[in-house]
Amino acid sequence: MPPKATTPADRRTGFWNRERETATAFRGGWLHTGDLAYRDGQGFIYIVDRKKEMIISGGFNVYPREVEDVMSTHPDVAQVAVIGVPDDYWGEVPKAFVVLKPDVHGTPDEIIAFCRDHIAHFKAPKYVEIGDLPKTSTGKIQKFVLRDKEWAGKDKRIN
Repeated sequence: MPPKATTPADRRTGFWNRERETATAFRGGWLHTGDLAYRDGQGFIYIVDRKKEMIISGGFNVYPREVEDVMSTHPDVAQVAVIGVPDDYWGEVPKAFVVLKPDVHGTPDEIIAFCRDHIAHFKAPKYVEIGDLPKTSTGKIQKFVLRDKEWAGKDKRIN
């Protein structure tokens, strides 16, 4: 006998064995993805970044994706990931982890100066670390690994 067909009402909505995350994401009949977006004058919607990745530096919102997009245009940069790191004065500041293209020798100072020429100074990374990036088996950068290392032993913690 074939398996019983299910209807959408029969299926369970949510994250498998993650009740708290399901309750957070599904509220008031809406799925809250955590994506930040805006709509332009013509009605087009643009995704800016993920809310949980936003860096609040001295009261200013810094979107890692915006910084990564600028840094990706640098001629020496192959890959980049930006996260917020602790700062005694600003609370947190952007830090970039960069993989350079083969046979180039870009320096952190050059990359920071490039960013300051293209975006507001408070958005430019205060620190740049050159090396490899932690990735999943499918090649996705694991920002949580970078955050865990940078925030270890700190009182304040971001997601």
